[in-house]
Amino acid sequence: MTLQDFVLTGQWVFLAYFVGINTGYLLQNVIAAHGIRKYLQTADQYEAENVFSSLDIPISLVVPAYNESVSIVTSVKAMLQLEYPQYELIVVNDGSTDDTLQKLIDEFGMQEFPEAYRARVESTEVRSVYRSTRIANLRVVDKVNGGSKADASNAGINACRYPLVCVVDADSVLQPDSLRRVVRPFLEDPTTVAVGGTVRIANGCTVRQGFLEKVGLPKNFLALVQVVEYLRAFLFGRMGWSPINGLLIISGAFGLFHKETLIEAGGYNPKAVGEDMELVLRLHRLMKKKRKPYRITFVPDPVCRTDAPENLKDLKGQRVRWQHGLGQALALNRSLITNPRGGAVSWVAIPFYMVFELFGPIIEVAGYFFILICGFMGWLSWPEAAIFLGLAVGLGVMLSTSAIMLEELSFGMYPRFRDLALLYFIAIVENFGFRQLTAIWRFQGLMRWLRGGEHKWESITRSSSLMDEAK
Repeated sequence: MTLQDFVLTGQWVFLAYFVGINTGYLLQNVIAAHGIRKYLQTADQYEAENVFSSLDIPISLVVPAYNESVSIVTSVKAMLQLEYPQYELIVVNDGSTDDTLQKLIDEFGMQEFPEAYRARVESTEVRSVYRSTRIANLRVVDKVNGGSKADASNAGINACRYPLVCVVDADSVLQPDSLRRVVRPFLEDPTTVAVGGTVRIANGCTVRQGFLEKVGLPKNFLALVQVVEYLRAFLFGRMGWSPINGLLIISGAFGLFHKETLIEAGGYNPKAVGEDMELVLRLHRLMKKKRKPYRITFVPDPVCRTDAPENLKDLKGQRVRWQHGLGQALALNRSLITNPRGGAVSWVAIPFYMVFELFGPIIEVAGYFFILICGFMGWLSWPEAAIFLGLAVGLGVMLSTSAIMLEELSFGMYPRFRDLALLYFIAIVENFGFRQLTAIWRFQGLMRWLRGGEHKWESITRSSSLMDEAK
């Protein structure tokens, strides 16, 4: 192959990748817009009539906590005020080295209780179980540190008494009606085994006593970009896959599961870097194997907010971990790939994720170097390159702005013109530097997974709004 042939082949590869990924995103955009419109048409009737009020399914809320001394009391108080008729709150103290457990004991009058604890899914040793002397639906599971949120979540699942299990991060900010919204698919379709809720960025918002008081935008640029990213990921990414039952991930910050199916699947995998995605893939695999009809779906309402990294170190660690976890989750559930009975999961969702999400960073990073080398060697047609760049940026901006528009038309979380203008501005500038940087981080995460490297979990620096609220 001559050098000219090599350059020409490279151009066609990058063009095919560009056309494929943008076609996929545009289709998700259309499907999601239709799905949200359909959801909202029935949401008003659901809220007005409260048709399922007498049929609400009891929920066990599991909150893994490791060294959450600063905010654990506020978080628990907020979760005890959720608007739902019957639920229990199980806080799992995962061997904290600070006074997380003692604060819970002092604040809520916790006492050791010799209740039966059935280890139905794997976790490290449970030292004791505490029950509140003042709040009937509050318990604390104290266990040996297992080194992961997955292990702590499993211990909480073992202690659950109710048929639905909701796993929530200790620093998540829930809306008062979060449980009532996320349980809706279980009430409408008895084949539902898992539901993911929408997660938004908490940075810049005003939080009082664990509840969202006022929606705002962060002043930090990295957090601002992530606001737009989350709108794209949840309104189009999650909502786009849900109608065809091709949803591959439910955020670890907020997800609701059918307990017996969750236990049958083995709970969370403590060795998985991306335990949330790995679990959902395993649920798909289990249900396909059993040949039973099932639904893994998504609720587009804004039901949960979480802290986002505000510095490059934390953000890089998060993106490297996500990419590493993606590769590992797909590898652990590789029997789903082109499974004859796999449906949309095996023949649409997983191939898309493998080509464009998992191995996409290789093509993207290679493309940046390809352009630089061709430009330096004089092989690049600058007019054609400018047209291609304009098209790429234009499509990226269109996807982001359409997510912002859909959010505003559907849920109206950012009513101020200044906030919307800022989001539209970020949708443009993120294409110049930020996306290239995240592609490099994703490439590093992919290489770490391919080398068989291990990823250590690191805590991120809390945003000032959440830290101030916790104080």
